[in-house]
Amino acid sequence: WADMADADTSVVFDAHLAGIPVSVIGIESRAIPRKGWFPSDGPDQWTSGTLFPNSSKKTARAINAASGSRPIVVLANLSGFDGSPESLRNIQLEYGAEIGRAIVNFDGPVVFCVVSRYHGGAFVVFSGALNDNMEVLAVEGSFASVLGGAPAAAVVFTRDVNARTAADSEVKELEARLNAAEDDATRSALRVELGTVRANARNAKLGEVAAEFEAIHNIQRAQNVGSVHHIVPAAELRPQLVAAIERGMA
Repeated sequence: WADMADADTSVVFDAHLAGIPVSVIGIESRAIPRKGWFPSDGPDQWTSGTLFPNSSKKTARAINAASGSRPIVVLANLSGFDGSPESLRNIQLEYGAEIGRAIVNFDGPVVFCVVSRYHGGAFVVFSGALNDNMEVLAVEGSFASVLGGAPAAAVVFTRDVNARTAADSEVKELEARLNAAEDDATRSALRVELGTVRANARNAKLGEVAAEFEAIHNIQRAQNVGSVHHIVPAAELRPQLVAAIERGMA
């Protein structure tokens, strides 16, 4: 177990659901501080909704252990896999692929339920296309897309975010004052103020673009393209999970 000490973000336990023995896999929804020394090129905490090398390995092992024995229920708040140099050095990609292999080879029903987010590599390794006996549910109000809103805004729509930031009224006003300033002291003070205002404006615009992206790439769209089979109200989650397991066992 010492080798699995850093697998905290994957939570695995055996349970009964409506009297049916199942293995349940959950993804940690809060950040967990790392213990002891760790490399500078890795995360300083185990972030929520993320799989790291050991937690990926733990997840794959749990799926393989239940195969042919009992159904698997995955309660997912999963934004993907960590891509830090440390994680990649510790064969993150291989362990992530092992999850996909475990799903492909799994003998029995697999119920994957999105309780919050479903993005990134999780969209691949937990795809319903990998196993005909896998059903993907999602709680109303959750999000499912290959790319989440925040990364999409920061990486894909950078030009749009920059344009909105430049067009911000407060930024434009400070830029005009800076251009009109006549002495070095005033210009220096305005540059500092402009840097702060521009950073705040950019953060706000990132949030705007992320919200717009997620309004389009919502859970209904994921259902329309076949990534999610059923959207269920939170109040009906338990009976819907039971029904999905029973359909898989039929």
